Amino acid sequence: MIIYMAEHGQYLSPQESLRRNPLGKRNLYVNITNRCTCDCIFCERHLKKLPPKMSLWLEKEPSVDEIKGALNSAPWQYIGETVFCGFGEPTMRLDILPALLRYIKKIQPQMKTRLNTNGLSDLAYDRSTAEDFADGILDAVSISLNAPTEEEYLKVTRSRFGTGSFDALLHFAQQCKRYVKSVTLTVVDQVLDETDIQACQRLCQEKGLKLRVRPYEP
Repeated sequence: MIIYMAEHGQYLSPQESLRRNPLGKRNLYVNITNRCTCDCIFCERHLKKLPPKMSLWLEKEPSVDEIKGALNSAPWQYIGETVFCGFGEPTMRLDILPALLRYIKKIQPQMKTRLNTNGLSDLAYDRSTAEDFADGILDAVSISLNAPTEEEYLKVTRSRFGTGSFDALLHFAQQCKRYVKSVTLTVVDQVLDETDIQACQRLCQEKGLKLRVRPYEP
C-alpha cells in the first residue's frame, strides 16, 4: 500500500478504515520505499506477519505520479495529519520527498504534515539535509533515538553507518529545529528499561530536544 491508515496494530486501506469506523479524524500514512539504513532489532519489518492486502512491503518503489494519484484519492475530510512512514526510511527518497510535501500543502493547505525518520539522512547523502524541509512544508518530525548512548544505539539499530550515527541524528534533530515547528525524539518502552529511558530524557534536556516514549506494539 502506498497510503494506509493504522488501527489496533493493523494497516488498512483508507476505504477499509472508514468501513470499520466511519466517524472521526485519523492519520494518513504515506509509504514510499522499502529501503532503510538501519536494521533495528525490534523493527516490525521482521516481526509482523501480514496478509497481502495489509502489507506495507512494496513490490516496487512508486513513482511521483503514482504517489500523487494515491494522495488525490485520499478521503481528506477524515484526515487530521499526513505522515510519511512505512516499512522503509522515507528520506531514502529525499529526491522526491520535499516535492511530495509541497504537493500535499498545495492540495490541502491546512493539512498537518509529519516525517517519521531515523535521522540519518545527513550520512546517507553526505550533506546537511534539514534545510530540505524549509518553507513550512513539514510541520513535525519524529526521530528515532532508540538509546541513550552511541554504543547502545548501534546494538539496537545496527546502523549501516556505524560509529558516528548517534551524533549525526542528534545534529540532524537540532538542525531541524531551524526549519520545522515540532521536533521530537522517540524511544520505545519495553525495548529500553526505565534507567535508559531516564538517560534519554536527560540527554534530550541537555540538547534542548523533546522526547516521547512510544508504546511497544507486540
